[in-house]
Amino acid sequence: MTNGSLQSDLQTLHEHLAATSERPVERTASRWIGEAEAIAGDLVGRDADPDVVAERVGHVVDLLANVETTEDAAADEHVDAARTVAAEILETVDT
Repeated sequence: MTNGSLQSDLQTLHEHLAATSERPVERTASRWIGEAEAIAGDLVGRDADPDVVAERVGHVVDLLANVETTEDAAADEHVDAARTVAAEILETVDT
């Protein structure tokens, strides 16, 4: 994977998490998602070392593991998509 496509994946991850802020998300889930969004947002547009990307995206995965439901179907879809993108990023940077 080129750095450009990694950046694209990081942008997509951040966009999915940011999209939940426009939804009526349950308060506890909102806190977990907000922390994950901040971490993902910090990686967007930066030329970070793959180990740093793996560590931070791993934190995103851990934070999202605490979200069972947002109590909003559209937000749940964004969280699920973010989980998928995060897993794909980890597979890429760990290879």
